[in-house]
Amino acid sequence: MRETDSHKAARYKRILLKLSGEALAGDDKFGINPEVVTRIAREVAEVYRMGLEVALVIGGGNIFRGSYGKDIGMDRSTGDYMGMLATVINSLAMQDALEKLDVPTRVMTAIEMRAVAEPYIRRRAIRHLEKKRVIILSAGTGNPFFTTDTAASLRAIEIGADVVMKATKVDGVYDSDPAKNHDARKIDTISYIDVIERQLRVMDLTAISLCMDNNLPIVVFNLLEDNAIRKIVTGETIGTIIS
Repeated sequence: MRETDSHKAARYKRILLKLSGEALAGDDKFGINPEVVTRIAREVAEVYRMGLEVALVIGGGNIFRGSYGKDIGMDRSTGDYMGMLATVINSLAMQDALEKLDVPTRVMTAIEMRAVAEPYIRRRAIRHLEKKRVIILSAGTGNPFFTTDTAASLRAIEIGADVVMKATKVDGVYDSDPAKNHDARKIDTISYIDVIERQLRVMDLTAISLCMDNNLPIVVFNLLEDNAIRKIVTGETIGTIIS
């Protein structure tokens, strides 16, 4: 059978998309904006139908962030576990949106809660991908003191993803904070070491180091750009590549 044009156009076979919890809130300060979730789900469905194998990791900052618990005097571990549970809520919302688009989806959690999701098992996650199911990997690493960025890097390595795609509210990595410095310059490509040495706040150091040690490229891009995910997987130059 002849390979389709969309298969030929795809730059990657297996991707891990990292979304912040705040992305799901849209312009709201808290909670889940159903219109935003539906728009993201449509973009994921589009690349899924191109034949890509897709995994997602979603943060929980739109509901509860572990660092917030620490700020209000809560035990850090307790706050982090609450943040992990928030990621499961977001993952279920995304699963619902994807399945309404007829995309078979599995939510897997690092903390067992069998009534709502499967426990994360690496081989089972890979099998789901091979069976053309989108997987949403929730509850972080299952351990406190680790961010969802680190969870995304770890899971991407475990499942053999070709790239980590980190969705943000800016169109890439800048040499300084563009919100504070109008002269900030966007960087198209940068090495892991430069990100670490220049302390560019792209992902936390553990996440960057994991990707560097395993030669896993990271693409940082603006989720608000139309068809951004498809553009990246078909090789268009948008965002910033860290490699």
